[in-house]
Amino acid sequence: MEKRDELYAGKAKSVYTTDDADKLVIVFRNDTSAFDGKKKEALDRKGAVNNQFNAAIMEKLQAAGIPTHFEKLLSNTECVVKKLEMIPLECVVRNIAAGSIVRRLGVEEGKALNSPTFELFLKDDALGDPMINEYHVRSFGWAEPEHLEKMKELTFKVNDVLKQLFLDANMLLVDYKLEFGLFHGEVVLGDEFSPDGCRLWDKDTREKMDKDRFRQGLGNVVEAYEEVGHRLGITFQYD
Repeated sequence: MEKRDELYAGKAKSVYTTDDADKLVIVFRNDTSAFDGKKKEALDRKGAVNNQFNAAIMEKLQAAGIPTHFEKLLSNTECVVKKLEMIPLECVVRNIAAGSIVRRLGVEEGKALNSPTFELFLKDDALGDPMINEYHVRSFGWAEPEHLEKMKELTFKVNDVLKQLFLDANMLLVDYKLEFGLFHGEVVLGDEFSPDGCRLWDKDTREKMDKDRFRQGLGNVVEAYEEVGHRLGITFQYD
């Protein structure tokens, strides 16, 4: 497969067209950002770690019957994916109170929720990815009702699969965000699943093993990501 022109560059990934109209190449960079890009840093090995971590998770989800855009690893920092028509929404599930829900609702961080929450956010950096509801989605036509229902169904199915996967490795899946798109009319999981887009805590110590280490200046960000991967049996390869 031939990687061609850069389609766009996000905060931590670059996307390239290929000689196949249905396929793209994603390059995971070492760039890391937080607070809508106000805090930025390049962290050695991060691109390789997130690329390979994402591949392992996507394969687990595919094995559980969840359609994803992931096709194959191309190199330590690159992968091939299906080209999706992205839906401009983020689906967020929370199992334990942390992050913005603590600030919004004044609850204690670490509080186990009676049942997982499902929240929607509009993907719009200029607006700070505002929280929205399903009525907004329908009113503004950001997704078809049947597509939104499928996104919700798949988001909770991901929770069932990954909560247990991480628990078996002595970790708590606190919360995570997912993005979806359409591939020939089918709702498919896109973007990535890595410690950049979820919260993971050690089950016994509650030590943070995710991007909060970068947000909160705790240090050893990539080392924590690597530890998560090692607990899941992932062996990382570096250039």
